[in-house]
Amino acid sequence: MTLELNETLQNVVDGLSEKFTDSLIDVYQSSGDTFIRIAPQVNVNVCQYLKKEHHFIYLADVFGTDRFTSEDRFELVYNLVSMRDQQRIFVKAWLPEENPEIESVTGIWESANWFERQTYDMFGIRFTNHPDMRRIYMPEDFEYFPMRKEFPLLGIPGSIDLPSTTPDTE
Repeated sequence: MTLELNETLQNVVDGLSEKFTDSLIDVYQSSGDTFIRIAPQVNVNVCQYLKKEHHFIYLADVFGTDRFTSEDRFELVYNLVSMRDQQRIFVKAWLPEENPEIESVTGIWESANWFERQTYDMFGIRFTNHPDMRRIYMPEDFEYFPMRKEFPLLGIPGSIDLPSTTPDTE
């Protein structure tokens, strides 16, 4: 498959291919966006390179997905924007089901702090070297990760105290 990238994105892909030859797994386009899948162990190096060399200074989002496969179950996605070039790319890394872990990019973009905490809280993906790796929505002692596909739609009965749905009649 031949990609039809504009000159700016082609330079980004060429630079990544040259600098991270063994860690660049896939490059593809979907719905007009460019996706780059990398080996998880180089996420910080790739992100630093994209920020410094190609001016992707805006981290719009970090999110996870549960692919619900037996191998590389979780997908972590960085949504990066170059304001100067008015370009967007998505950098992806697949993580295993057991102990999904990747290094934090908070040293590159401070805004990653809450994005990574949210991803940890909902999917259980841990970010090493994160300055404050704790839950953001769920209680600290909550044992489950609600966005994983095996999590029941109605929740786990008794796992968290919920307020009464019956109004007081005083």
